[in-house]
Amino acid sequence: MSSSFSCPNESETTDKDYHFTTREAMLEGIENGDFIENAEFSGNLYGTSKAAIEDVQAQNLICILDVDIQGVRRIKETDLNPIYISIQPPSMEILEKRLRDRQTETEESLQKRLEAARIDMELSKEPGVFDVVIINDDLERAYEELKEILNEEIKKVQEAQS
Repeated sequence: MSSSFSCPNESETTDKDYHFTTREAMLEGIENGDFIENAEFSGNLYGTSKAAIEDVQAQNLICILDVDIQGVRRIKETDLNPIYISIQPPSMEILEKRLRDRQTETEESLQKRLEAARIDMELSKEPGVFDVVIINDDLERAYEELKEILNEEIKKVQEAQS
């Protein structure tokens, strides 16, 4: 679960979507090295704490992180050994239509998200950044592809432990 210094929107809840905290507490945690990755977007801080990862691992669960390309690069600097999966829209035009259809953002925030997505999609083409890229042109198919990849990884881990 990511931590966030921001105000939750109507659909977000603490301990489900994010762990909301103060900017000061988040900055202190970043300075103390409590986060494996962090980023600032539209004036809000986001990050994944080491404690959150450890909590998931202690329960023998799969930890899935939703991070930008900057977060991917920071995680690659840790001793974690994840698989890196990028789920992308078929095109920037389709992404823009999907975001506009939601009607949840101002024009300014929408443009910032589109620019960030454009940069992330371009950088994701660099060799070695992602192990797998899933194009979300059909939600059910993309979900099935993700499940298949995760099931393969679970089998590998189980076989290695046997």
